[in-house]
Amino acid sequence: MSGGLAALLDDVAAIARAAAASVDDVTAAAAKASSHAVGVVVDDTAVTPRYITGFTPDRELPVIWKIAKGSIRNKTLIILPVILILSQFVPWLLTPLLMVGGLYLCYEGAEKIWEAVSGHSAAKEAPALVKGDDYEDKMVSGAIRTDLILSAEIMVISLNDVTDLPFLMRAGTLVVVAFVITALVYGVVALIVKMDDVGLRMSTNPRTAGFGEGLVKAMPHVLQGLSTVGIAAMLWVGGHILLNGVHELGWDAIYDVVHHWSEAAAEAAGGFVGWLVDTAFSLVFGVLIGAVAVAVMHLVHKILPTKKDGAAEAH
Repeated sequence: MSGGLAALLDDVAAIARAAAASVDDVTAAAAKASSHAVGVVVDDTAVTPRYITGFTPDRELPVIWKIAKGSIRNKTLIILPVILILSQFVPWLLTPLLMVGGLYLCYEGAEKIWEAVSGHSAAKEAPALVKGDDYEDKMVSGAIRTDLILSAEIMVISLNDVTDLPFLMRAGTLVVVAFVITALVYGVVALIVKMDDVGLRMSTNPRTAGFGEGLVKAMPHVLQGLSTVGIAAMLWVGGHILLNGVHELGWDAIYDVVHHWSEAAAEAAGGFVGWLVDTAFSLVFGVLIGAVAVAVMHLVHKILPTKKDGAAEAH
């Protein structure tokens, strides 16, 4: 009996060691996969604060929490099952789906520019408190839709780093990536958004009053700057997705030009300058594609009456 028990304990110990090794492997793979998606993580962090501006301080963290929960749902319940199934059975379909998301980002970014140019910028609208609860729901939904595209690229980039792993380990790695990156992005967003409150508290202490007051005065400009960067991020990420997409689909004309110039810049002045050149080309491409998408959508709205227009005519 004691021999059987000892054998059972040995088996349990072996299983525990194997599980621990698997956890270590998943953690290592997740760290590697996350590092390659860091560029899109930065873009995601820049995009999100523009959906928080205009809310009263007591609603900022709850709104961020709502968006973060939506982001986790995007990654784990929508993106993860889809990309795992597609990568297993129809991997060629991942690129066209990403390109649809890239087109949406280009449209959203170009639409924001058009609103600013045409005088319908959100900055001139009433604050969230005046607009009511439905405005909060609208902003959260918009943030979660944008997050879906950015999260999809993050997850696909991460997937490309773990394709050699067994299916279950691949899935576990991507779950870890989903939670770690979501915590990172929305933790940083919460910190940025609440910095004015930190400054306000610091201003009540005589030793830190000057710095606190400066922080309070600076944060509106910082948030406005991040909102602008967020719009640019939509355009350059969307343009980058589309450029890589047409390359993956076999149309290399534009991609080759961008790749040539970015590589030449990297060789001449370093990798960061090469990245800047690639980003600049992606941004321009995103603006052009987004402008076409906005023009098409405005034309469609003129040709096809909206529900609101139909209701007005009925009355």
